[in-house]
Amino acid sequence: MTVRLDTVDRKILSELQKDASRSLDDIAKTIGASKTPVWNRIKKLREAGVIKRTTVELDAEALGFEACFFVLIRTSEHEADWQDRFLTALQNRPEVLEAHRLAGEIDYILKVIVPNARAYDKFYQALISEVRVFNVTALLSMEELKSGGGLSLDP
Repeated sequence: MTVRLDTVDRKILSELQKDASRSLDDIAKTIGASKTPVWNRIKKLREAGVIKRTTVELDAEALGFEACFFVLIRTSEHEADWQDRFLTALQNRPEVLEAHRLAGEIDYILKVIVPNARAYDKFYQALISEVRVFNVTALLSMEELKSGGGLSLDP
C-alpha cells in the first residue's frame, strides 16, 4: 500500500535519510517548519510504516571487514521447505547484509561483508552444509562506488 506524502513529508524524509541523528530543531529549521509539527509528522510516518527503523551506518573497513562479496546462487530446489531452510540460514548469518530473490537465470543474490577471503570461505562452507544449491558464484567487490544514497522522493 502506497502512502501519500505531501511536500513537507518529503522534505522531512529527505533530511532524515541524510542524517537521522540531527535534532528536531535542526530538521525543522532546514525545512522551514516548527519542531512540534515535524515531530508529529515523523510519528505518523513511523506509524504508517514509511519509516521502518532508525539505525547507524558503520564503516566496515574501519572495523576490519575489508571484503565485500556478491554471491550469486542458482538452485534447482524451489519447494517451501527448502526456501524456509535457506531463509533461516541467511537470517542466522550476520555477514549477509542483503539478500534478494531474483527473476532470471540467477535465483538469489547476497551481499556478504567479511574480514577476508578466508572468512568468506568459512561462510560459504557453512551455507552449503545447511542448504543444497546448484551453483554458487562469488564476485569480490574491488571498490564501492555508491552506497546508501536513500530513496529519491521527488514527486
